[in-house]
Amino acid sequence: MRRSRKVWLHKTLKNLVIVILVLGLSLVGFATHTVRQSFPQDNGAIALSGLKAEVTVQRDRWGVPHIYAANSHDLFMAQGYIHAQDRFWQMDFWRHIGSGRLSEMFGASQVATDKYLRTMGWARVAQQEIAQMNAEMKAYLEAYSEGVNAYLAEHQGSALSLEYAVLKLLNPGYKPEPWQMLHSLTWGKVMAYDLGRNFEREIERTILLKTLNLAQVEELFPPYPQDLPVILPDQQKRKTGEQNNFDETELIASSIQKETAAITPALESIAQPMLALEELIGSRGIGIGSNNWVISGKRTTTGKPILANDPHLAVQMPSIWYEVGLHCTPKSEECPYNVTGFSFAGMLGVIIGHSDRIAWGVTNVEPDVMDLYIEKINPNNPNQYEVNGKWVDMQLVKETIQVAGSQPIVQTVRYTRHGPILSDVSPNLQQFPANHGVEIPSKYAVSLRWTALEPATLGYSIPLLNRAQNWQEFRTAAKNFDVPAQNLVYADVDGNIGYQMPGRFPIRAKGNGRYPVPGWTDEYEWLGYIDFEQLPKSFNPLQGYIATANNLVQNKYPYLITTDWVYGYRAQRIVEMISQSNQPLSLLDVESIQGDNRNLNAQTLSPLFETISFDTPRLEAARKLLLNWNLQLEMPSSAAALFEVFWKHLLADTFHDQLPKEYFPDGGDRWYEVVKNLAKQPNSSWWDNLRTPKVENRDQILRQAFTEAVNELEHIQGKDPKSWNWGKLHTITFRNATLGKSGVIPIEALFNRGAFATAGNGETVNANRWQAHKSFEVTDIPSLRMIVDLKNLDNSVAILAPGQSGHAFHTHYTDMVDTWRKIEYHPMLWEPQTVSANTAASLKLIPKSGT
Repeated sequence: MRRSRKVWLHKTLKNLVIVILVLGLSLVGFATHTVRQSFPQDNGAIALSGLKAEVTVQRDRWGVPHIYAANSHDLFMAQGYIHAQDRFWQMDFWRHIGSGRLSEMFGASQVATDKYLRTMGWARVAQQEIAQMNAEMKAYLEAYSEGVNAYLAEHQGSALSLEYAVLKLLNPGYKPEPWQMLHSLTWGKVMAYDLGRNFEREIERTILLKTLNLAQVEELFPPYPQDLPVILPDQQKRKTGEQNNFDETELIASSIQKETAAITPALESIAQPMLALEELIGSRGIGIGSNNWVISGKRTTTGKPILANDPHLAVQMPSIWYEVGLHCTPKSEECPYNVTGFSFAGMLGVIIGHSDRIAWGVTNVEPDVMDLYIEKINPNNPNQYEVNGKWVDMQLVKETIQVAGSQPIVQTVRYTRHGPILSDVSPNLQQFPANHGVEIPSKYAVSLRWTALEPATLGYSIPLLNRAQNWQEFRTAAKNFDVPAQNLVYADVDGNIGYQMPGRFPIRAKGNGRYPVPGWTDEYEWLGYIDFEQLPKSFNPLQGYIATANNLVQNKYPYLITTDWVYGYRAQRIVEMISQSNQPLSLLDVESIQGDNRNLNAQTLSPLFETISFDTPRLEAARKLLLNWNLQLEMPSSAAALFEVFWKHLLADTFHDQLPKEYFPDGGDRWYEVVKNLAKQPNSSWWDNLRTPKVENRDQILRQAFTEAVNELEHIQGKDPKSWNWGKLHTITFRNATLGKSGVIPIEALFNRGAFATAGNGETVNANRWQAHKSFEVTDIPSLRMIVDLKNLDNSVAILAPGQSGHAFHTHYTDMVDTWRKIEYHPMLWEPQTVSANTAASLKLIPKSGT
């Protein structure tokens, strides 16, 4: 089933290729004929209905548009127009994800995914937000929509993007509908899902209890290490009982664990549509995160703060980010924006960047804001569930899924007080048997409570951030940045630095969110949310810097944020490089930090080989290669290739005999910590291979994995260790999220680009993740890098990958790949004269006569 999802357009597109060949058209000729008509006009003048005054759009030589407008309406209308020029296919695709309408574009292959998305109900929540929206925000979103629709009015089919030329042959009747406010708001829901799927951990831990005992499962999910950094080390608060509340863990151990054979089919089936969605938006394992830090002028060569940010997201084509400058001319109370940075195509404003006064960066908190509840269902009425001993009616919502080339499908989404019943989208529901501890229902369902399924205020936060002038206004904006929760770092031109965690975090009556809990009593209910003023913050700390990498925020914090923090390896390296510098740090130093490839896992494991010898010269030579290594995962490094291949085999040799295939180790930060702990226990049962009659220990498994790594490298890269090369193994291919994953090679060749050699891995600061249970291919990357100089904003630099444009074969489709992978940057142009000096094209948007 997974395979069929992975090639979800394969058969249709294969037929398409045959049709094209029969018509005597080569794919190259097909592309040549159609591709250029979708390239945007970036010079001259275009008249737009609804525009109030002239707008200037100056595109620099990297394809970044700098928009100058006289009023807020025109500024955001122009942004919508420019986004549509460069990225409409991406926008169209993502809005269909947000509303669960993929079947309208791609047919019956996407019905299961749409059912899952409709069950989540993001569009329904966004409609509630629109109903509650204030006049200013509504006007901004309407202006943005006007801009997108002005572009759609003049462009259809292949004139929008090359993908539509292919789609027309698959789905001849498809025509993009007008853009609506709803489509911008659902983007935030998709991002919240992408950044916060911690309920997957609940599922994983519960499924593992089927074959492991509770102690073994918890050993695979160790607590945050004492020796790794926290974001706010100078702030200590008294612990409360909630932080140490493991009641639900005990519940699982005493009762639900006995029923895992019955529970796991439902949980596994919930995961199935989840995996289908991952094929579209990219895999998103817990632990994939981001880096940001801000350094006070006391520690910089400029005497003013330097702020850096690099969010880590799944490899995408085009990038999820779109760089843009938004400038009011002049800046006024009605039009208070003068900002540049990175936006989402589909949403107004700048998400990450700087204004004329402040700069900010984001990393994911990865909070536990999702809980799975086991619901008792009335055996005589499937639309009733138990609450405190009484049957309560569910809320039933009818959804109609339109399917290209087929009849519509009607779906009923069932809601409990906690949220939608996810197990309804499961193809193989089963029943719990009777239980003599905590009662497990004989008829049951699994529901999801999640902060993103309640109306949010994220949309308000972006324009407030964009016009904030100081720390107080920044915090006012941050208060609205509720879902998904982020670590926000701050700097301003006056020399201040700061940190604020915004977000909506549940306060639980009982439990810590690690396992599914009974939903039929009030024991595990949410009592409310942590008040914003109680959330962690810092302003001008004495240490002179603040660094975040999804790690633990604060020791002894009185509320539960999560028990699944990223383990702090990237944070440790960043803090080392900042705090241990004997000289003030320059922008070039900060670039070096962003590009650092030191492997702290190797720092832990490589010394073990000092006492492990091998009986052949080739293995001994390889061992010395590892021991003499500088621990940097550079592209040409043979030792880097050896260690990472060894790491893959070490995980397989240690864990594959005891874990189900779907939960084989991916090699990320959690496994760094697990293996670090096991390395101190040479005779732990985890080292023993249950598939062999003998009992293995740590050193035997290390020796075995190392030998296998040398054998593999000799096979794929040659007998001479000098020929081993990490970059040739560790490559990145940028794939179009739809047609680029079709499984039809000629179609994929139109849209995909790669493979490109890369350095690092998922836990180096330069975080190019690969998955040890799959391949060495890069799956997640620093999706952008930004460094802001608060002394001189024109000295700020940035880069994204693969490029600004969403149009295949356009100059700016992949023009940033090489600079990105080599840790090089382009200037973030700021002052008008600097923009003008680097302008490659200039476009005037003018009001259409009579409007």
